[in-house]
Parts: sequence; C-alpha cells; structure tokens
Amino acid sequence: MKAKIILLPGDGIGPDVVAEGRRVLDTAASVYAHAFEYEEHLIGGIAIDTQGTAFNDEALEACRRADAILLGAVGGPKWDDPTAKVRPEQGLFKLRKGLELFANLRPVKVLPQLIDASPLKADRLQGVDVLFVRELTGGIYFGEPRLREQTNEGTRAVDSMVYTDSEIRRVVRLAFRLAQNRRKKVTSVDKANVLETSRLWRQVVEEVAKEFPDVSFEHQLVDSMAMRLIQNPASIDVAVTENMFGVILTDEASVLAGSLGMLPSASQGEGTLGVYEPIHGSAPDIAGKGIANPIGTIMSVALLLRNSLGLEVEARAVESAVESALASGLRTRDLGGSASTSEVGTAICASLVEVRELS
Repeated sequence: MKAKIILLPGDGIGPDVVAEGRRVLDTAASVYAHAFEYEEHLIGGIAIDTQGTAFNDEALEACRRADAILLGAVGGPKWDDPTAKVRPEQGLFKLRKGLELFANLRPVKVLPQLIDASPLKADRLQGVDVLFVRELTGGIYFGEPRLREQTNEGTRAVDSMVYTDSEIRRVVRLAFRLAQNRRKKVTSVDKANVLETSRLWRQVVEEVAKEFPDVSFEHQLVDSMAMRLIQNPASIDVAVTENMFGVILTDEASVLAGSLGMLPSASQGEGTLGVYEPIHGSAPDIAGKGIANPIGTIMSVALLLRNSLGLEVEARAVESAVESALASGLRTRDLGGSASTSEVGTAICASLVEVRELS
C-alpha cells in the first residue's frame, strides 16, 4: 500500500527517537512491499524559535491530508517561562483540536523480558496488560475561564475543569468498544466524591454501559486507582478517564513496564487518522547523546501500522521484533544497559527482517 506519514520530531530527544521510528517504518515498507512517503514539520519549542508559533497552520493542513502522524516530544527548560504567551504545549493542543483527536490510547503491557527492570515484585507483574483510554480535548487543560488576577487577598489563579456529556460519551463509548475485543471489562476512573464533572462522568458511563451488555464495568476513584495500579495491576483491562487523571496514571503505570521510555500511545478521533508518540517527555539533558530509549516510539509505529494503515501483520511483526531484541539482552541506559539509541533501532530492524523471512 501507499501511505503519507507526517513526521513531527519536536524537541529534545524527539528527533533521536523519531529517526529510529522512521527506520522501522522504512524496514517494514521494504520487507512487506509498501510505499511510505514522509513530510516533516516543526512543532513545539523549535517551532517557536523558528516560526514564532508552536505549530503553524501549514503543518496542521499537512497533517489533515496525511494517513498518520509520528510525533516525538515537545518542550524543555528553554521554554518553561510560565508568563510566556507562546508555549510548546500549545502546539500539541492545536494539533489535537485541529484533527479532532478526542481519545489517547496508552497500552501498558509488561513484557516477560523486562520484569526484572521494574521495581515491583515479579508476582505483581504477571499478566499485566492494561489499555488506558484518556479523554484528550476537554477537562482542565482546555477549560475556560483560565486566568490570574490580583485581589485583596493576593494573586489568584483559576483553571476550569469543564466537560460536556457529549465529550464524555464519545470517549467512554470508544473504551467499551475496545473492551469488547479484550477481556470485556471497563474501569471508569473519576473523583465523583468531590468533582461535579466527575459526577457527570459517572452518570454518562452508566448510560453508555447499557449499550454494551457483554462488557462489565466498575467505577473507581482516581486516588484508589493509583494504589490499585501498584497493588493489583493485572486486575485492570480497559481504564477510561478524563484528561489530567489519564496523564498522571499512565506515567505511574510506566513503572510497571520498566521505564517511561517503553510506552507508546495513539491519539485518535472518529476516523483512522491518528497521532502516534511515546508517552515520555523531551528529556533535553540527553538530547543528541544517542542514549534515549526508542522503543516507546517504535511501539507507537506498531500502533500506527495497525490503527491508521490497517496493517495488522506488519504491526505484530514490529512488536515481535522489539521482543526479540529485548530477549537478546539489548538495553538502553534507562533499563540498566549501555546500548545506544541507534543500536536498539538497528537490532529491531534486523529482527523485523528475520520475522518476515520466517513467516
């Protein structure tokens, strides 16, 4: 098949890991007889420095015309001034809103080869395979009013957490659909004992659940969910939650997989177009040093092949190649090894060729 893929390397280690993701895409295209065309655009801090905006309209239009987008990471200390009018994260928000990407899928699967890399006891990691479905375009990140003002009591800051029932319904419905092809269990995470938005969230979940009688569901408060992720993560199948809770919980869940550098994500809407990226940040302290873990990006490539291009065989081959490379003992520094970013990419590409030859 032919496909147009937009590359948004971004800041910090983003270019390092996206380069390895492209190598894997090129290898998959070669061994499975596909033709992938690439177009690269700026996003984040580098876009601010170059263009004065975190993500320009031309780049957004290119993404709309593409089949999939591979993203690195944005931000860094250079652009951390809280008073700045333009910030790297604004590029992400514009991308998500512009493409109507309302759901962020973050799979957390503990590979047998990396059980020793987690600080948790091995018996708590057996069978862990969780899919987080995070609402992406609502909540406190986008709510209005958002302001800072001077009052008689001092400086006052306001961030608004806002959700509509339709925003909640579409992401919850997606979570239930995904659960139908897994273990048929949804855990809805909220803070309904305190937040009005969470009480609406819980109400909508109960309404949507009636549409999926084959899927069981439960409500869980976010603070107890944080504890459950450590105590009994294998009991969770699909977890659906709002924007900020999802960010925090999935960063916590990265400990299960051994490193933040291992976890992929897919941001999607109603169609097949999606943005694929590792969940880690830009890590500017190691940018360009060749020591970043590219596996989160490469596993995001597998999601890209599966979800946007419909190439299930190729996606499974990439995942198998990652497992094969890890089984050989290859580890980047975050996993306690010394392999470079490119060495890991080379090994996975070689394994991908071998997987194809054996199939």
